Amino acid sequence: MAEYWVEAQIPQQKLYNGIQFPSVLSPSSTAPPSSLSVLTKTIQTQKLYLQSLLHKSGALLLRGFPVSTASDFNDVVESFGFEEFPYVGGAAPRSNVVGRVFTANESPPDQKIPFHHEMAQVPEFPAKVFFFCEIEPANGGETPIVLSHIVYERMRAKYPEFVERLEEHGLIYTRILGEGDDPSSPIGRGWQSTFLTKDKSVAQQRAAKLGMKLEWLEDGVKTVMGPIPAVKFDKTRQRKIWFNSMVAAYTGWEDARNDPLKAVTFGDGKPLPGDVIYDCLKLLEEESVAIPWQKGDVLLLDNLAVLHSRRSFTPPRRVLASLTK
Repeated sequence: MAEYWVEAQIPQQKLYNGIQFPSVLSPSSTAPPSSLSVLTKTIQTQKLYLQSLLHKSGALLLRGFPVSTASDFNDVVESFGFEEFPYVGGAAPRSNVVGRVFTANESPPDQKIPFHHEMAQVPEFPAKVFFFCEIEPANGGETPIVLSHIVYERMRAKYPEFVERLEEHGLIYTRILGEGDDPSSPIGRGWQSTFLTKDKSVAQQRAAKLGMKLEWLEDGVKTVMGPIPAVKFDKTRQRKIWFNSMVAAYTGWEDARNDPLKAVTFGDGKPLPGDVIYDCLKLLEEESVAIPWQKGDVLLLDNLAVLHSRRSFTPPRRVLASLTK
C-alpha cells in the first residue's frame, strides 16, 4: 500500500536540536484520494507513530486532509482515542458545537490572546489540545506556539534570581467573575459556566476541589487560586518547563472587573516585576512559530510541552477546539 501521509515542511517551522517544530503531516503524492473515513482509520492504526511524533516535537499539524466541518473534526479527535477533558475552571468564553468540540476563545477579533498553557492556572489541566480551522481568517488570526522548555531555559539564563523565586514560591492568580459570560472579555467566562452550575454551594465545592478559594461579591465572585507551581517537571521528556499563565494574566486579564496588575503575584503575595514579565513576553514572541491557518488544518498540541496564543484578525475566522486527557 502506498504511504498515506508524509512529513512535510513549511516555511514557518523552526529547528530545535534537529527536530522540526511543529511536525507537519500532509497527504502523500502517491496515495489515492483521501476521504474522512480513510483519515480516521489511518489515525487509529498509526496512533503510536502519531504519539511519538507529538512527543518528539510537542506539536503536530495535519494539513491537506478532507476535514471540513465541526463534525468531521469531532471524528478526527475521537479517532485518536484520548479521553475527553471537561472544561471546568477555565477562563475563556466558549460554547459547545458538537460532541467533544467547542469554539476556541470567543473574545473579540481585535484582541490578542497572550501565550498560555491551557488551564495552567488550575491544578487539573488537559494533556492535549486540538484546534481545527473551519473558516480561515480573512487576515491575521494565527495561533502562535512556543516550546515551554526553551522559554524556561532562556528565562533562567537571563533572570536566575527571578526564576528561583518563581520555583520557590509559585504564583497566585486572582480573577473576578460575573454571573453570566461577558463576550467582550477574553477572560469573560462567568462563574456559572466556569463551574457548570447555577448553585453557589455546588460552585463552592467544585472550586474547593480545584484548590480555589471563592469570595462572593454582590454581583459575582472573586476567585483566588494558589500558590500554584509556575515551573513544572515534564517527566516524559525529563526537563523543566515554563508552565504558567503569568504573562497572560499580567498583560491580558483586563476587563471591566479585572486589573491585570492584581491578577497574578508571587506565591508569597509580593508583586511581580513588570519589566521581567514584558521581557518574557518578547522572548515568547521571538521563539514562537505562527503558521497562517488554512481551512481543514488540524493542530494537535501537547499542553505540557507547548504554549499557545492568538493574534488579532479580520473576520471571518472560525477555529474550533477540543481538550483531552
